[in-house]
Amino acid sequence: MRVFVAGATGAIGRRLVPMLREAGHEVTGMTRSEERAEGLRAAGARAVVCDALDAAAVRAAIAEAAPEVLVHQLTDLPQDFGMRYSYGQTSRLRTDGTRNLLEGARAAGARRFIAQSIAFIYHPDNGPVNDEQARTMAGAPGKFGEAVDAVLEMERTVTGAEGLEGLALRYGFFYGPGTWYARGTKMAKTIERRWFPIVGDGEGVFSYIHIDDAASATVAAMERGAPGVYNIVDDEPAPTREWLPVLAEALGAKAPRRVPLWLGKLVAGGNAEMAAKTMRGASNAKAKRELGWAPRYASWRQGFREGLG
Repeated sequence: MRVFVAGATGAIGRRLVPMLREAGHEVTGMTRSEERAEGLRAAGARAVVCDALDAAAVRAAIAEAAPEVLVHQLTDLPQDFGMRYSYGQTSRLRTDGTRNLLEGARAAGARRFIAQSIAFIYHPDNGPVNDEQARTMAGAPGKFGEAVDAVLEMERTVTGAEGLEGLALRYGFFYGPGTWYARGTKMAKTIERRWFPIVGDGEGVFSYIHIDDAASATVAAMERGAPGVYNIVDDEPAPTREWLPVLAEALGAKAPRRVPLWLGKLVAGGNAEMAAKTMRGASNAKAKRELGWAPRYASWRQGFREGLG
């Protein structure tokens, strides 16, 4: 199968491209950097250097590749962890960039379009675990609310695309090689120094997914599943007070400290409050049922021990 991967040198793209090549697919990877393009060629893919916001260049690149499936993994997130990060340019990639890719895919005769979304967008008033029909944080105030709105606009655009089978994959928090949650990263060092505390009661619920499991789900979505939205997460959504001590232990660190909510907000801003109290998890039942997929690491408990890299 001919596959075009936009964002082919990001965290998931770096795992996805070799997986696709190993499965026998013909892969074209798009990146903004000639240096990164060399890595794609070394992995056996054809590389194209292109700015996703340059509509004409995107369309020409996709036309030359003539893909049957286009996979959209474009983001512009910081390389290192920080509680005060902003989604910034990523939101534009999920709106304007998505439209450019869709137009190129449709003109090139692609039949299927897979896009990266996020699973940590469910409303605080929901229960701890949510399926794809659950209420989201659409219209929420602040920078994260703006990011959620951009994600949801992208999902609607992709799943409603005329002439294409559009699937949006709501990935949980990535961990493993090339992600924030890996050995030797800024996140790991923060936990090892006990600078990443459990804030308040630590009741915010996280859904995780190992980066290789996210890539395998993407491969499954290329071949199966009706157009729509799918949560791509492991089997065990869990509150911070449960997963953070396990992650610390896996890194050889002491148990995390606990701090009151007001102090967490003072130091880390609104993201700390969301992680501490209002984050909600996701169910992977639909992806298992309709994509025929299951994560290798069914729980972060195993994944943190064996898969951090």
